Amino acid sequence: MSERRQSTGVPGLDGLLGGGLITGTLTVVLGATGAGKTQLGVQYAHAGLAQEGRRGVLFDLSSRGDSQGHRAYARRICQWELQPADRLPHGAELYALQTQLGDYLHLFGCTGRRVTRGDLDPEAWHAWQVELGRKLQTALAFLYGNFVRGVRRVVVDGVEPSARAADSAQLELFEYVYHQVLRKEAQWVARDVLREQYRRHAALAEAHAYAQEALGCLLLYTTAETMLEDLLARRLEEGDVLTNANTVICLGRVRTATGLGRALCVAKHRGSRAADEIVPFTIGDDGLRVDV
Repeated sequence: MSERRQSTGVPGLDGLLGGGLITGTLTVVLGATGAGKTQLGVQYAHAGLAQEGRRGVLFDLSSRGDSQGHRAYARRICQWELQPADRLPHGAELYALQTQLGDYLHLFGCTGRRVTRGDLDPEAWHAWQVELGRKLQTALAFLYGNFVRGVRRVVVDGVEPSARAADSAQLELFEYVYHQVLRKEAQWVARDVLREQYRRHAALAEAHAYAQEALGCLLLYTTAETMLEDLLARRLEEGDVLTNANTVICLGRVRTATGLGRALCVAKHRGSRAADEIVPFTIGDDGLRVDV
């Protein structure tokens, strides 16, 4: 049985990935602010409409407002009006498919500050951990509710750079969501979402089960490194999400004869053919386009 692939939605990129991204795995896109990560994420999510019949969802972990400009990018690149998840249903409402959940969740309000251990004093760090716990149920309901409605793509954005990956509260939350929602059987996710109501709604959960192997996840990871050569030389450390990623795509600056240009490289694509070369790309009103 051949692997299932998802198109990135970026002209020229699927060919560098042996046909696209492999479902049931994690893809990490690395790059500095302004590298083009969010545009790529919007294109990938939008490509689900043609391939699976539903666009993907955007899960924003930023703590400093919508600095990524998701709505503007979605509107400009693919005429997509993002609908925020203002109210998430509970219990049987999760399975009322006519109820729209929204396709964009900005989990945290604007705090105006970074949220790594090095940026916060011990008391503020503890308070942030408590807030993460409170927000977790919202994240579970948003993702699970969209999966039972046919969504098969998740784009996670807003992860800020930190000196040590293990010090990032955002990466801690992402790791939990990835392993406990995206890579967990639907029935077990339903138990976590419904909690004490699970027995009452077990038949509904079974009727709306989905295959977690069909889900794709794109993590947009902001780095301090700007140059592509520095991204490719980046060392792995304890707690680094890159160790669990099946695919790593680096977006960075490269030196040209006339100055600086943009280029990408597929640094890792486990279990699949992938191009090794450094490939120029451009960013226009319609998003990224790889020059191949």
